[in-house]
Amino acid sequence: MFKGSIVALITPFTESGVDDKAFQGFVDWQIREGTQGVVPCGTTGESPTLSHPEHERVVELCVEVAKGRVPVIAGTGSNSTEEAISLTRHAQKAGADAALVVTPYYNKPTQEGLYQHYRAIHDAVDLPIVIYNIPGRSIVDMSIDTMARLAELPRIVGVKDATADLVRPLATRLRIGPEFCQLSGEDATATAFLAQGGHGCISVTANVAPRLCAEMHAAWAEGNLKRMEALRDLLMPLHRALFLETSPGPVKYGAKLLGLSDDRVRLPLVPPGEATRTAMREAMVFAGLIN
Repeated sequence: MFKGSIVALITPFTESGVDDKAFQGFVDWQIREGTQGVVPCGTTGESPTLSHPEHERVVELCVEVAKGRVPVIAGTGSNSTEEAISLTRHAQKAGADAALVVTPYYNKPTQEGLYQHYRAIHDAVDLPIVIYNIPGRSIVDMSIDTMARLAELPRIVGVKDATADLVRPLATRLRIGPEFCQLSGEDATATAFLAQGGHGCISVTANVAPRLCAEMHAAWAEGNLKRMEALRDLLMPLHRALFLETSPGPVKYGAKLLGLSDDRVRLPLVPPGEATRTAMREAMVFAGLIN
């Protein structure tokens, strides 16, 4: 079962490509700070603008530096089923522990189309698969009934739920069962998601506050609600600031403030404006991450 604070990793860039050294240093720092799982090549990793060789290399770099200390859940989704199969096969070959597969975007498949897409990927690989349901970006929203059908397949093991609908984790738990891994995709509702039956969070905020995020999940697991609430409140301004503009622009700026990465993003994304940068600095000071 994947659980706790799992980070949706940024991908550091140089002028000419992926910054391999900065990326591996960043992953190692995340693990040393207490992060319980790492996700390369997700939305926060700017997967839509990575070339296929870059995508595969980032997964390989992540597996290499993780060294089995925490699970590597590689982003391998696409709106092309064949492309998703190819990326998932590579993740398996590279040694990833699971694949995070986003619902196909732009195509707008039906619920039956979603089922057949995931079934085709499932049947092509031996890797555990986590469904990534994010209707705000993909337009389509996988229903709980479709998810329940998919959960009958042995390697469909869970969901990253980025709907921000706090009824969903409880309804999903009652429909599918507590063994189906539910991970929040919305930092601001992570603790409420846990209370509704979730198991953890695939976090953007953990890129810049890994220890605080990990401690918040640990406090929940230990039943220390007072500590959990204090950390939740400390992190809330940062959750807000990180999404004042399209992610990962703000979080890459935060990583730059920490001296961990350049803040380059690839077009059509652009660096955040001054108002967002100011909000990021203030939120990071509030959380005690910078002076």
